[in-house]
Amino acid sequence: MKQKLTAIIEREDNMYVALCPELDIASQGENIESARNNLKEAIELFFETASPEEIKERFHEEVYITQVEVAVV
Repeated sequence: MKQKLTAIIEREDNMYVALCPELDIASQGENIESARNNLKEAIELFFETASPEEIKERFHEEVYITQVEVAVV
């Protein structure tokens, strides 16, 4: 079975940090591709080892990614 999940990747200093907000799992890599691949591996490992109860408890079905505009003084 396949599941599409969100990956948010941002640069932090000289690394890239990848986050899956549906499961609150994060990983990192030296570039965007490695951060994404490492996150995918971490998520797959989570699904292989977590109990059905833990998966249900951690999984957020509704995740919204948007932008807000704010005044900066």
